[in-house]
Amino acid sequence: MDPNVYRLLHPDWRVSQSKAVEDACTAADANAWVAQEGESVVGFVTAKRHSPVLGEIYMIAVDPMHQRRGIGTGLAKYALDWMKEAGISVGMIDTGGDPGHAPARRTYESMGFRVLPVARYFKKL
Repeated sequence: MDPNVYRLLHPDWRVSQSKAVEDACTAADANAWVAQEGESVVGFVTAKRHSPVLGEIYMIAVDPMHQRRGIGTGLAKYALDWMKEAGISVGMIDTGGDPGHAPARRTYESMGFRVLPVARYFKKL
């Protein structure tokens, strides 16, 4: 994304991200679970039902100090198990197409998710 457009959409990334996490975890239709190591929360996942057949892993995050240890995969599997138990037959997850999200894409593809090519365009006005 063009840096000028990004700055307009997210003038303070930390504030925007904090609000997105709070909204994802407190939405009326959200289910949220955390991964703990001892007393510390090291990751979380939220999921929701969109229709009788479609569920979404809406947000998933793992503390950078705990990444690459299977925590994200475990959280995703937990959310997918919830979907199955709820009678949902299709699971969905979104992530970025940039290099920083490549590990997430590899994880989701290794779990059987398949990408839907989408083009979304932005332009600064």
